[in-house]
Amino acid sequence: MDSSSTLSIVLLLCILTLLSLSPFISSSPTSIILPLEKITNTQTQSSLSTDPWKTLNHLASTSLIRANHLKNPHKKTTHLSTPVYPQSYGGYSVSLTFGTPPQTSIPFVLDTGSNLVWFPCTDHYICQNCSFSSSSSPSPKSNSVIQSYKPKLSSSSKLIGCQNPKCSWIHHGSGDDIQSRCQECAPGVTNCAQICPPYLIIYGSGSTTGLLLSETLHLKPKRVPNFVVGCSRFSLRIPTGIAGFGRGEASLPSQLGVNKFSYCLLSHRFDNTEKSTQLVLHTGSGSGDTKTTGVKYTPFVKNPTGFSVYYYVGLKEITVGGKKVKIPYDFLSLGADGNGGTIVDSGSTFTFMEGRIFELVASEIENQVRRNYRRASEVEISSGLKPCFELPENHKGMKLALPRLSFHFKGGAEMELPLANYFSIVGNSQVVCLTIVTNNADTTRGEGPSVILGNFQQQNFYTEFDLKNERFGFRQQTCK
Repeated sequence: MDSSSTLSIVLLLCILTLLSLSPFISSSPTSIILPLEKITNTQTQSSLSTDPWKTLNHLASTSLIRANHLKNPHKKTTHLSTPVYPQSYGGYSVSLTFGTPPQTSIPFVLDTGSNLVWFPCTDHYICQNCSFSSSSSPSPKSNSVIQSYKPKLSSSSKLIGCQNPKCSWIHHGSGDDIQSRCQECAPGVTNCAQICPPYLIIYGSGSTTGLLLSETLHLKPKRVPNFVVGCSRFSLRIPTGIAGFGRGEASLPSQLGVNKFSYCLLSHRFDNTEKSTQLVLHTGSGSGDTKTTGVKYTPFVKNPTGFSVYYYVGLKEITVGGKKVKIPYDFLSLGADGNGGTIVDSGSTFTFMEGRIFELVASEIENQVRRNYRRASEVEISSGLKPCFELPENHKGMKLALPRLSFHFKGGAEMELPLANYFSIVGNSQVVCLTIVTNNADTTRGEGPSVILGNFQQQNFYTEFDLKNERFGFRQQTCK
């Protein structure tokens, strides 16, 4: 981000004002059910639908950018090599309602790879380098004005101060910086009115900055007072809010005391269907005590220092057509330095594999497929995916000669992917491509996770994050 952009951010943040706080009421159901929708945008989809491979190329590029960020979350700058269109992330959104009185629900991208819940804030919200301009921008779900939160219309909105322990939820690890910027709140000073320093969060596809609010979150029939949410005034390439479902204190599951949450992701069809499934939050004291029928479980792996946000799982092996791919042990195992291992990420579209793993998996797929289908090299260039194969003209209704792809996890859980979860067959195309991305063909292990299990591979799976029992569960089913 250049210096002029940084200056703009600072100027925008300076005009935020302190707001008042009112009493709250709360109740405690054992589970909360929210609609979970595919993220769509009519304008973006229509511009890409004439060329389905351009759509895949866009999703492959954003998946790779996302993976590079997740592998290096502490870098302050990120090279963005492709534009990110509003609501074309290939992700899923959930609508949340804040304020007293409650304001119109705002859609948030469901993201298990980050912590903070934040929304576009005030009438002056600006998104730079988006495919729209400021207040006349299309919203996440239509071509109307983008939905933003209005703190001044809520009697329960209050800026979080420097002395509030919740300020450290976002600024943890930078205590010296907070102290230098919160000089009015020096040790021994009471009733300090200085606000918590602005946050700057960098994602794979852009960034956002703003101030932390304490606000009432409405989850029918539950009301959650003093919920920490980010009031973003400026974003780069991210026009809508994000709901962090990671493992940190600021995430939605942590703030609600959720014992487990589950979802079933609708199939990616590159269309604008407005169907939704359910995101279920289990908050009761008895939730999570039993296993869900038909669900296979694998334990979460302990997070390494510096990667506390992610959900690590123990991927032991990958098979193609029932044949084990010989992957070096240090790629699949999680090192104390945070390198290697596997995470589950709802915010990534296509699964990412480190170069060495990808080449071994892709080579085995090609070995088993090339006897039946030819490589489609030209499509590989246009789609950004590989390998791609030419299908026979009359392939519709036929059983394709493509090998099964399975992930085998610690504890014996096997995720056998349906064909549509790892090969793309778009529209009337006679070409199919592997929907897994990689950054390079380097034979050495890179920084961060070696495998990132994206939402494309999770579609039509009931997926469960059991936080109480520290395990990840899944069951193949039709999500509808």
